[in-house]
Amino acid sequence: MLNLILGYLGLGLVLALSGIGSAIGTTTAGNAAEGALKRKPEASGNYMVLSALPATQGIYGFVAFFMLMGRVAEACGMVFGVGVSVGLVCMISAIRQGQVCANGIVGVSQGHDVFTNTLIYAALPEFYAILGLVGALML
Repeated sequence: MLNLILGYLGLGLVLALSGIGSAIGTTTAGNAAEGALKRKPEASGNYMVLSALPATQGIYGFVAFFMLMGRVAEACGMVFGVGVSVGLVCMISAIRQGQVCANGIVGVSQGHDVFTNTLIYAALPEFYAILGLVGALML
């Protein structure tokens, strides 16, 4: 019974942690975008793209949730461990990616040509969320 509870807790945590991270990351970048719109409104498309990037980790958590859902009954401990691990990696990745994107948004609003570089830098924390999802796929 305890194993089953842990398995479902792992499922909940992979979804919740990745979603929390994406919410924090997108709002961090979104707050920077709101301020940047006052300074350079013509770059709103760039701000929107950079603000949306941290949302992908929530998608990875959602995918991991569905992949692990069918394994709860047979491998409760594994589902708990993988759920917590992938959830934490996605959460931290999304938060840090949001900070990178926020800094890029500020740079664009100040007239610097940093949009492409910011996309590249923002892809680096995303890589770890992808690795976490791939690790869950391999089980």
